[in-house]
Amino acid sequence: MKIQKALLNAVSFASLSLISRVAAQEPLAITVRDRTVITTLHAEGAQVYECKPDTGKSQSGVRALIWQFREPIATLMLDGKSIGQHYAGPSWDLTDGSAVKGKVIASAPGATSNDIPSLELEVVYQHGNGILSAATVVQRTNTKGGIAHGACERAGDYRSAPYSADYVFLRKGG
Repeated sequence: MKIQKALLNAVSFASLSLISRVAAQEPLAITVRDRTVITTLHAEGAQVYECKPDTGKSQSGVRALIWQFREPIATLMLDGKSIGQHYAGPSWDLTDGSAVKGKVIASAPGATSNDIPSLELEVVYQHGNGILSAATVVQRTNTKGGIAHGACERAGDYRSAPYSADYVFLRKGG
């Protein structure tokens, strides 16, 4: 049983690794047609995962424990200075009082199997009158790290995986 599970995990990992490498050759296209860049902010932080039972079905009926994404937590920087936070939602809040919340509309694998995916998000909520007040789209690019590694042995455990990325905030129109 343990050997079958280990073999299944190894085959699954190898398949995902190959798919990630092939797909990484075609990164998410940053489309700026009909869009104007408002600002690009660099994020440094962590992707937080929780150890939970896998929602998929197994042959044995026993659900394996896996790391499941819970939330990001990161500092947003412009010219090396902290100007805001990125957290669950996904949400971005700046010190100027502006904030947005997004919904993922497109995804592409990161450059390596250790990198979280690039994303395109539609802004579904805006607040305040600062830099982000006109944003309609957010793109996560240049991701480094953020994938949880290691055994997930006890439900309810947490693991943080350091990451960095750039968030490009855009608005529709010129």
